[in-house]
Amino acid sequence: MSREVRECHADERIQEVCREFINVIATCTGDDPKREGLLDTPSRIADMYEFLLSGYKREEEIPKLMSRQFEEEDYNQIVSVTGIDYFSLCEHHLAPFFGKVHVGYIPQNKKVVGISKIPRLVDIFARRLQQQERLTHEIAETLDKYLQPKGVIVVVEGIHLCMRSRGVETPNATMKTSAVRGAFRNDPTLEQKFYEIIKMNNL
Repeated sequence: MSREVRECHADERIQEVCREFINVIATCTGDDPKREGLLDTPSRIADMYEFLLSGYKREEEIPKLMSRQFEEEDYNQIVSVTGIDYFSLCEHHLAPFFGKVHVGYIPQNKKVVGISKIPRLVDIFARRLQQQERLTHEIAETLDKYLQPKGVIVVVEGIHLCMRSRGVETPNATMKTSAVRGAFRNDPTLEQKFYEIIKMNNL
């Protein structure tokens, strides 16, 4: 999971690439790359991608986030955080995909993590070039590693603009992925109970 993040003057390089990209489009379409609406576009794109890909630089936050655990006496039921909004970039087309993440886990050794830490964890993994399947797996693996719960389940719903706006153009399609660990994998009734929690919270 660990990645080396290098200082590479990305802002300037992205602006150069975007400026050339705009010039190519203008050459092929007859547009004017120097018109007012496009002059600052490379700079705006660089700023946007710095924000959208900020998750790479935030990976070192994860151990601290997951260390904020609290003791809850004799609590051994499902802890769920559902309806977490996320926004990510498809690594195949650099097109946005976004939706909801639903997380559930069963504590072990009386330890639960602070409720705000799970949405922050989701955001760290979402703010990078992603596949929805990998995003789902990374969230589940991290919770399993740091919380060591009896079980973890992660369900991700995604709206993919690469599919809605091009290609097959299916405006109502939603992709759903899941990752199941421990007790949720071994006991189908627990997994079903979590899906019922998601459904109840969506009412």
